[in-house]
Order: sequence, then C-alpha cells, then structure tokens
Amino acid sequence: MEGATTNICYNVLDRNVHEKKLGDKVAFYWEGNEPGDEKTVTYRELLQEVCKFANVLKLQGVKKGDRVSIYMPMVVELVVAMLACARIGAVHSIVVCSPGHSSVVFHFMAQRRPSDLLLCGLWLMQVPWNPEVDVCWHSLMEGASDECEPVWCESEDPLFILYTSGSTGKPKGVLHTVSGYMLYTATTFKLVFDYHPDDVYWCTADIGWITGHSYITYGPLANGATSVLFEGLPTYPDVSRMWEIVDKYHVSKFYTAPTAIRLLMKYGSEPVHKYKRSSLKILGTVGEPINPEAWQWYYNVVGDGRCPVVDTFWQTETVGSYFCFFKLFNMNLTFPFFGVVPAILNESGEELEGPNEGYLVFKQPWPGVMRTVFGNHQRFETTYFKKFPGFYVTGDGCRRDKDGYYWITGRIDDMLNVSGHLLSTAEVESALVEHEAVAEAAVVGTPHPVKGESLYCFVTLTDGIDYTTTLEAELRKQVREKIGAIATPDYIQNAPGLPKTRSGKIMRRLLRKIASNQQDLGDVSTLADSTVIEQLFENRCCTAL
Repeated sequence: MEGATTNICYNVLDRNVHEKKLGDKVAFYWEGNEPGDEKTVTYRELLQEVCKFANVLKLQGVKKGDRVSIYMPMVVELVVAMLACARIGAVHSIVVCSPGHSSVVFHFMAQRRPSDLLLCGLWLMQVPWNPEVDVCWHSLMEGASDECEPVWCESEDPLFILYTSGSTGKPKGVLHTVSGYMLYTATTFKLVFDYHPDDVYWCTADIGWITGHSYITYGPLANGATSVLFEGLPTYPDVSRMWEIVDKYHVSKFYTAPTAIRLLMKYGSEPVHKYKRSSLKILGTVGEPINPEAWQWYYNVVGDGRCPVVDTFWQTETVGSYFCFFKLFNMNLTFPFFGVVPAILNESGEELEGPNEGYLVFKQPWPGVMRTVFGNHQRFETTYFKKFPGFYVTGDGCRRDKDGYYWITGRIDDMLNVSGHLLSTAEVESALVEHEAVAEAAVVGTPHPVKGESLYCFVTLTDGIDYTTTLEAELRKQVREKIGAIATPDYIQNAPGLPKTRSGKIMRRLLRKIASNQQDLGDVSTLADSTVIEQLFENRCCTAL
C-alpha cells in the first residue's frame, strides 16, 4: 500500500461522526470493577476527548514518529490516549496494567529514547510524584481545545509497537503499520463476528494485548460498533458478573478466552442461568485452543445451544484472525480468511499436499502481517523466515483432512516425542479435562533415558474436589483409554494454579522448568501471578508411575 496516505483515527472517529452521522451512537459502555461504576461514551464525545488529548500531547512536544508508552487500566482514557497518538502520527506502545513492574521496566527501556513520552496511571504504582517530570491528566485536559486536525500518515508509517506475551521466551516488540492494520482489523471484525449496526459487542480481553488493540479499539470503532469496555474481574463480586453485564447491556456478540471459560466452568451452570442471556447471537473464543469440554459448556450452557461459536486462530504478529470457523458443532477445523494462503511443510521444508500433518506456514503476505521486530530486524527474519525461506513460519503445527479443512494442533514446541511417537500436548490435556474432576490441565515433556520424553501433567481440580491417589489412577486410565498406552502420563501433579501471562496463556516453558526441577526460570516479566511458581515447585512430583 506504499504511496497512499491516511489517518486511522480519522477513519474510526471523524468518518463515523461527520460522514456516517453516528455522533450520538454509543461507542463504549464502560463498566468498572465495582457494580454501579459505569459510564457511557458516544462517538462524538470520544472524538472530542481524543482531540483534546492530542493537543495535550502536542503541547508536551510529541510529534509524528515519536513513541509514547502507555501504562493505564481498562478505562476510557486508555482508548483516548492511543487514538490521540494515532491522530498526530505518534507511535503508541501499551503495556498491560498490572502489579508486575519488572515487565513495565523491560518494555519501556527496550524502546526508550530521550524524546519519548510515558503515560502512566501513577495511582496504581508506589511512585512518588515528581513535579519535574510528572503532569496531571485532568489538569492538562481542562484547558485543551476539542479540535485537532489529524496528521496524515503514509500507509507504511508505524502505528504501534506491541510486545508479545513472553509465553515462549523474551518478549518481542512487534511493529504494525497504519493502512494494512486498519484494513485487516476492520474487515475481520465485520465478517468474523457478522457485525450488524444494532449489535452490542463485548471482547473481554485487555487492550494491552493484540486482541484488545484489534477487537476492542480499532476494529469495532472502524465499523461504527457499540462495545462494552470492562475494567473488572469476571468473578467479582460473584461468578455471575459476566452474565449480569451481558443482560445489562444486551450484548449480542461475546468474545472471550478458553481460560476464562474454564475458570467459570468450575462453578457450574447455576451462576450462568441466573441471567437470561437472550440477547446473545454469536460466541467467540481467542488466545489458545479450546478443549471439547469447554466448548460444550460454552455452547450449551452460555449460549443455550443456539449461538454459533466462532473459534479464531491468530497471533500478535498477524493483527487479526487468519483462520476462523463458525461452529454449530464441536470441531477444531477451519478455512483460511480471505487473502491468507496457508501451506503445510515437513521438517525438510517440502510442501505437503492432500491430507497431511506438519508445520503451518503462509505463502504470501496479507495486509495485517507485522513489518518488523522493533530495533531488531534480524530477529524478525530469524524467527519467522529462516527455518523455511520464502514462507512465514507460525510456529504452530497443523493437520489438513481429506476435505481440505485445517486442524490447528498447537505449538510445535508443545509436541512430545515419546518412544518415537509424536504426541500433541493439547490432545493429552483434552483427555484429562474430560474427567469431571479436572477444570484445567497442562502437559509438558521431561527428558527420559529410554523413551526420550515422558509426560508430566499439571491438573487444576474443580472446586470442592480433593486430589487423591484414586483420582490420579482414574486420570491415567482415562488418558490411556482415550489416546492409547503410549500416552499414559508418567507424572501427574496437583496444580491449584498454572503460570499464565496476563492475557491468560499458559507459560509452558516455566512448567518444563518446574517438571525438570530447574530453578533458573529465565524471563518471567510477563507472568501474571508469581506466587503459583513457588506452590508448583513445592508440589512437584519426584517419582514416576
């Protein structure tokens, strides 16, 4: 798209207010953690606030090409800040807001230069006020003008830098550019969620992750959609909170992660059935493969067996969904999105035709693909193109069946080689979770002198269930019967909690360290709750079956 000029803020706000006459339409229903703490923001009000803060940024010396780091909770001001950056051509870099300050330091220092600006919710950090560098949002906004002309940008100008979750290693600064990102998020939002003007859409992700960038801010706003923006926890003040919000705002399209689904499954169907949920039309999942038990619960309990489930597969690097499928039945199969050309390769890099299984790659670029790793283009080339030159390497395994459907089998790193047999950790995890006592499971491999690798399983039990030797024997038997003797777990560990990033992804590399009793965990800056690590080491299995 080189040679074209545009401004993404103009497209998601000015165009909707002035050309499409949507100024009075609600852009966001904001819901705080405390019930009753709420706010409604129209497109016109959002445009005015964005223009005011864009002027504030300019007064602080921010100009096109400058980088602005943002560390704020899930409040409307976060959306305002990122759109204000886009309006004046500045590059935003958002960090998920949490108590894990080491990750904040890493992200900020990785991209810092003297002219960069940091926007930070200091009320969440124990940082004393420094009048030489600190300024108050509200004071600056009071006197700012609500008119600000957008700065026109080249199509390939950078829009934002977003660091990956770190679930597989040191976070990478993924850089996306203006036009390709805008086109792909707008199109995938409209078509994947079958968006209609009267929909109320709710994505439960944090804006600090790519899902929040694409499917809370840019994608919905580009389509003139009304969204719910939720700052709180799904279990506060009780485990019915999400369904109460669905009824309150008449949510029709609901998008969440399998991790959240499995969390709420632990409490049964009664908290869900307290509310009607009759407004729901489509349910979506994102972030990781959804196991059959979670899918069935989501479809039958949350959706009352009447809402199609769209399971989306994509990455921070790809901006939006490149595989998706509306499922009226539980199957992890899918076709590629428009313009996405997948292929399956073997270890030698040869393309496999027909029914086959191997490495999932892409044969040509699409508008939303990342452009580089910020400050380290060599890492970009090495990570995504070196293994199979000429292809974009996703790092995921894939199987294509006789009908041409693609089945995502999980990260290649998560495949286990047991006595010469390749096993998918997702398959073993699914077998474990089929047991009524298990709410969540994670499986990793540990070295074995004879078999090559042995299966080490972490299981989180449903509330009220005690871990016993009898239950452990039942779980081993279930996996053996579902998959075969080769998949019988060598170790099963009771895991009250699993190490996850703040986007909900299980950090399996940490589980491998725990299973092998390696105390050097490496980079844990994106770990949501560090206390689970100590507990998992204490509960670690010492002997195999």
